[in-house]
Amino acid sequence: MIWRSVVGKLWITIILLVAVVLIMLGMFLLQYIDIAFTNSHQVKVLFVYTGIIGFLLSTFFAFFLSTKITQPLIQMKTAADLIAQGEYRTRVPIRSTDEIGDLANTFNHMASELDTLIKDLNHEKDHLSSVLRSMADAVITLDANGQVILANPPGQQLLKRWNELEWTEDSMEQPSRDASQVPEPLYELYRTILQDGRDMTDKVHVQSAVWSVVMAPLKSDDTIRGAVAVMRNVTEESKLEKLRSDFVANVSHEIRTPLSMLQGYSEALLDDIAASPEERKELVQVIHDESLRMGRLVKDLLDLARMEAGHIELRYDQVNLTALMKRVHRKFLVYAKERGIELIINLPESDLYLQAGDEDRLEQVLTNLLDNALRHTRSGAAIKIAAQYGSVGGKTFAELKIQDEGQGIPQEDLPYIFERFYKADKARTRGASSGGTGLGLAIVKNIIEAHRGRIDVMSVVGKGTTFTMLLPVEAQ
Repeated sequence: MIWRSVVGKLWITIILLVAVVLIMLGMFLLQYIDIAFTNSHQVKVLFVYTGIIGFLLSTFFAFFLSTKITQPLIQMKTAADLIAQGEYRTRVPIRSTDEIGDLANTFNHMASELDTLIKDLNHEKDHLSSVLRSMADAVITLDANGQVILANPPGQQLLKRWNELEWTEDSMEQPSRDASQVPEPLYELYRTILQDGRDMTDKVHVQSAVWSVVMAPLKSDDTIRGAVAVMRNVTEESKLEKLRSDFVANVSHEIRTPLSMLQGYSEALLDDIAASPEERKELVQVIHDESLRMGRLVKDLLDLARMEAGHIELRYDQVNLTALMKRVHRKFLVYAKERGIELIINLPESDLYLQAGDEDRLEQVLTNLLDNALRHTRSGAAIKIAAQYGSVGGKTFAELKIQDEGQGIPQEDLPYIFERFYKADKARTRGASSGGTGLGLAIVKNIIEAHRGRIDVMSVVGKGTTFTMLLPVEAQ
């Protein structure tokens, strides 16, 4: 820095000396002209020499000015162009301590601050991009024209699926939009956001899926320049909420009937409406039957709650399926004869065994299925029970079948028959003595799955229903 200051002072001294020389030369020329103005040739020669010297001095000072002033400015312009192109590490060399040097120093400081700011912005951008990529929710950003300008991977997948769907003409109030525009399920909400300029939450239904949408406007200087939507698949939550509400409604319905009968018949006894002992005994029998029905309902509810919570207790041991099925057949044989139903059992000659199973729970499964079959099979029809070994995927399974010739189950109801309280045939009624709780098939499915097995159902309306159970023979 001291050396640069000395050089600057030396240049000033040289300029002053040159100025003094020029002044003295001018005075000498004036004196010379006064003395020898008559000699025109000498005057012409003198002016030529003077012009040459002036030209050389002007060229020298022009080069000096170009080096000291113009060249640093050109360097700063070049550096500014490089910074505009993204080269934020570009710096201007500082060669003096004058105003040009101060300007270059300020320029370098500005470039350094700009480089730091751009790095911080890129860091925040990368951080935001990582957050968006890691989100399980779909995020979509739209501009004021409805164009998709940003979407995280779940959002891109969702847009792709929605764009592949065929929307009805009734739902398309606007002209057809391409894949880069706001998707149809979000269009109304997006239009409301642009009009009202406030955050909104809604649920959209697309086919069988339910999506929770939170959309907020993007504002700039009190101008809405777009919107950002965050979508979450809440299909399972909606199903669980529906199951919960249906469960409460169904339990209330199932309990209301026996409670009403208990209350009515007990009031009849209290008011001495029954005139004879036989009538009183009949009323007491109804009260007893309804209390048993409520007891079965509570027991089944508790069993199902434990099973669905994963707290089912199974006592694993070797199970002789042949003996189990014969025992269940004998248990229902008398009841089937009373209903005029033929109960047929078809078993192989050699006994069937499971290496690990809970015999009591498996008996509960067969009992529930046979009870349903008998209640929904008309008189004169038949119910068949069969068992055999089978192989699936190289593993040995015991295949159990219960086939009835009842009313059958409609195809649209088959996927839901294992849900709690679901009634495939809304016209079916249950008698007081043999009425079910509506939980039997749900309990059956949970017990089979607890044994690492599988249960399937096939049904034809008017011809009957077949339940097929596959239970692994080897211990799981």
